Amino acid sequence: MTSTTEFHDKSTTPTDNSFLQGVKDCIPTLLGYISIGLAFGVVGSASGLSVLEIALLTILVYAGSAQFIFCALLLTSSPASAIIVTIFVVNLRHLLMSLTLAPHFTRYSMLRNVGFGTLLTDETFGVAVTKRMQNGKLYGKWMDGLNITAYLFWILSCVAGAFLEQWVANPEKWGLDFALIAMFVALLVLQLSSVNKNKIMHYLILIGYMAVSMYGLSYIVPSHVAVLLATVIVATIGVVTDK
Repeated sequence: MTSTTEFHDKSTTPTDNSFLQGVKDCIPTLLGYISIGLAFGVVGSASGLSVLEIALLTILVYAGSAQFIFCALLLTSSPASAIIVTIFVVNLRHLLMSLTLAPHFTRYSMLRNVGFGTLLTDETFGVAVTKRMQNGKLYGKWMDGLNITAYLFWILSCVAGAFLEQWVANPEKWGLDFALIAMFVALLVLQLSSVNKNKIMHYLILIGYMAVSMYGLSYIVPSHVAVLLATVIVATIGVVTDK
């Protein structure tokens, strides 16, 4: 039974925290999911994967960047160990995202929390952070609506792309390669529009730190490791300097 504490926040209503509202809040990101999913289906099929293999990869991995990396490594005949380690490192950012949201779900069971974390993506994390800024809290039913909607649309889009591969041989021609960037820009705009000017300046400074850190670290370690290290460093700076 869902705890009645979900609706004690005076700034929200039961409707704001419902499963249906989570579905509605996911809608702005679905265009990006659909276009990127179609692109992956095309790339996966061109890499020699069957529709079933694409579906299983999408269902079990559920990470756009990791799925594209899988196809690239597959084409270069990389060993399974290299593929596993690379995808593990790339997806370590999900640990940071889950740790950020975890304090808002301590009232739920471990099984529920595993579900929240398993279906969390960069996009749903962005939507959840924006929701937290607006309401100060996050709720289980709302998070389920957000995550499940994104998950189902991603699976359907990837599978559809696998079937459409014979007609869409060049995803870049349709701008599908820019869809991921466009979606992240939209999420950033939504998040910045809900904070005050002081916070915006703080975030812009952190973005600058991120760019400098990644640039410097890329001369020392591989680019994917530089991204992870820069994220940890700048996230720590953000927590320490946040007021």
